[in-house]
Amino acid sequence: MNTYFISGLGADKRIFSKLKLDEKINIIHIDWIDPVKNESLAAYAERLGKVIDSSQPFALVGVSFGGMIAIEIAKVLKPVTTVIISSTMLSAHLPAIYRFAGKLRLLKFIPAKLLKSSNKLTQNYYFGTRSGSEKTLLGKIIKDTDPYFLKWAIGSILSWDNKIKPERTFHIHGTNDKILYSKQSKPDFVIQKGTHFMVYQNATEISGIIDKLLL
Repeated sequence: MNTYFISGLGADKRIFSKLKLDEKINIIHIDWIDPVKNESLAAYAERLGKVIDSSQPFALVGVSFGGMIAIEIAKVLKPVTTVIISSTMLSAHLPAIYRFAGKLRLLKFIPAKLLKSSNKLTQNYYFGTRSGSEKTLLGKIIKDTDPYFLKWAIGSILSWDNKIKPERTFHIHGTNDKILYSKQSKPDFVIQKGTHFMVYQNATEISGIIDKLLL
């Protein structure tokens, strides 16, 4: 089955590089497109979803910001299965501080390039990277992220409004996620000590869950 993978905020298919899935799953990576000024997350997802061949059964897998995009695409295109990893299904489950910042529109006062300038210690703490190779990969992903796309994406998350859980949607989350965390959220699959980087760190366990859900 065609399965479309959507990476995290600003990231690319490198984040999925350790997944080993059943050969029946045809992996197709969706590349980011440029957002339109003041475009909502839902409107962007609808445009991004035009690359999907919905004439035959397909599935979606999204990580972090890509999970939210997958939710919005699923609401329109009705995939057989949607899997979100280190993400959230409902905007009400975003951390309260994010929703508060969104209401105050604090992001507009922060230069785009400044959003990329957090030090490596902070980045590694929040993402939960452990080994040298993980820290190197995270560093490359952040370095390659367009600062203006980053600012738009963060703004779209802070203003996201979704109250719908699409049918056949499953949520995989880690207990040590320091970026997207919520006591209200009830993930379908919990990865003990899983961090926001767990799709790379816990690839074997997550691959097994994806195989189970899609096949």
